[in-house]
Amino acid sequence: MYSVDKSSFFWKYLSPGQKGLIDEGLYLLNDIDEHPDLNITDFSYLVFPFAKAYEGFLKELFKDLGFISENTYNSNHFRIGKALNPHLERVLRGESVYDKIVQSTGGRDLADEMWDIWRRGRNLVFHYFPHNLKALSKTEAEMLIQQILEIMKKSVEIYKGKIKPTFT
Repeated sequence: MYSVDKSSFFWKYLSPGQKGLIDEGLYLLNDIDEHPDLNITDFSYLVFPFAKAYEGFLKELFKDLGFISENTYNSNHFRIGKALNPHLERVLRGESVYDKIVQSTGGRDLADEMWDIWRRGRNLVFHYFPHNLKALSKTEAEMLIQQILEIMKKSVEIYKGKIKPTFT
């Protein structure tokens, strides 16, 4: 049975929408375990609610840390993939959230991990490439989900003194 500690600082930090997505994702994970006889060839759908919660979490975290403004947070034009991508020229990243994470933590580890999970847990799962239809096994989907949740928890722990739960 998959679950999240709902008394944790991490859970209290999440918005109601993010909590709802994680709860729905946990439901799907538990449901598929109850129906092992289904002939499913791509378990990417299990990752979707967690990846969407991760996107919302990152935007919220970046706003709360002052890495992006309230206007940027509410904008339909802000892209996590551009702000967090360490491979774009600094000028193309604009107000680079990646660089701000590096500066605030004194190293690249957290920023690189956030980017890697974003790329693998969202971009590679959501996009369709005709030459490479990436189907996830159940084990691969579970690993990605675990990594998404772990980087979210880790980020909250690292920035715990600078953020506070606003939704509880």
